[in-house]
Amino acid sequence: MDGKILIAYVTSGVYFILGLVALALELWAFADCLRHRPTLFVAASKRTKTFWLALTGVALAIGALTLLSGGSGLGLFGIAAVTAACVYLADVRPALREAGSGGNRNVGPYGPW
Repeated sequence: MDGKILIAYVTSGVYFILGLVALALELWAFADCLRHRPTLFVAASKRTKTFWLALTGVALAIGALTLLSGGSGLGLFGIAAVTAACVYLADVRPALREAGSGGNRNVGPYGPW
């Protein structure tokens, strides 16, 4: 087997695995967004549930299309989709969890003050 063909197989395998990871993140963000009440988004000052459902839903669709079409890479839309899912998971999700638990203001990021 030629070395260039082997490199092409390895590269395409790595892109496929990255696509699977991106799709898993997008699915997680969409599913988590579905399970929260709309009032929590307002209480956490994080747009609306409709906005985040639309954003994570489009991200999930882009990720699924990228993976199913056998795209050789994430591309610009794929990068934007995984970024939107990561913003939801890293910023919105913790704020929703805090708003849902009552948000104890006397507790800092590393414990009580």
